[in-house]
Amino acid sequence: MEVAYQTRLGKAYIGDSLDLLKTLNEDSVNLVITSPPFALLRQKEYGNKNGEAYIEWLTEFAKAIKPILTEDGSFVIDLGGSYQKGAPVRSLYNYKVLIKFCEELGYNLAEEFFWYNSSKLPSPIEWVNKRKIRAKDSVNTVWWFSKSKFPKADVKNVLVPYSDRMKKLLKSKKHFYDPALRPSGHDISAGFNKDNGGAIPSNLLQIPNSDSNSNYLRFSRKLKIKAHPARFPSRLPEFFIKYLTNPNDIVLDIFGGSNTTGMAADRLGRQWISCEMDKQYVAASVFRFSDDINVAKKNYDLIMDGKSVEIKDDTDITLF
Repeated sequence: MEVAYQTRLGKAYIGDSLDLLKTLNEDSVNLVITSPPFALLRQKEYGNKNGEAYIEWLTEFAKAIKPILTEDGSFVIDLGGSYQKGAPVRSLYNYKVLIKFCEELGYNLAEEFFWYNSSKLPSPIEWVNKRKIRAKDSVNTVWWFSKSKFPKADVKNVLVPYSDRMKKLLKSKKHFYDPALRPSGHDISAGFNKDNGGAIPSNLLQIPNSDSNSNYLRFSRKLKIKAHPARFPSRLPEFFIKYLTNPNDIVLDIFGGSNTTGMAADRLGRQWISCEMDKQYVAASVFRFSDDINVAKKNYDLIMDGKSVEIKDDTDITLF
């Protein structure tokens, strides 16, 4: 286990996160958020298992995570869906993961979220594009597990803009509705039109994964370095980091990939730890922390040469 680079708030490690988890103190991490390789039938270049072997493999990480979570900590995991081999029938692996973590490992399901990626390409090709008997799979399940029944959370930190209708209601005060018990059973009180700074978000997270011009991708293209093929958008970890942690809390991603989570945590003033087995992916993820391609390339080369770098700002790095 080696540190590839660090910022003032976090460290990116190269190695097996099961080994890293053994070194962390109990009750020390406030949020683990990650997107592991999915249980796909077709092998991907970034590695994946499938079937029951996948569930058992992922369970080993969940077991190791629970002791290092704070009592009010959370474990958020993004899992894409898949189909059974050779048939247009969905795999239940992500739901089996949910049940296993709760019933066997003692996690609580604080809430289920669904990430809708409107820019996702049609898949699987056989059932959607060729035979045209299934719709495009555009939604991932995102399980929010907690160690206790009352994890740290503050929805005020993730309010969303009001709809135009609500803005009109707030502006007009009582002109658009009368306080009353609705047929649905909802009691619409006189305080319904209070401006709280935004609306409570739903558990459907509509976040397109369409980034094409970040420093990470621009530098990767210019330097002819292959980018990680399965990145999630920064708005996904940002939502949960703001929702479930406070400034200076510790955020951990055990399948760091291109370190989107570390970048998001750093920007939000949280301490962070990222771990990824592939050295080249870790080295390229340093592009997320620089606006200067020459500095970024120097950092990349140092990491690929087995050096650890400390990122102080965009023009000043030191070895440690």
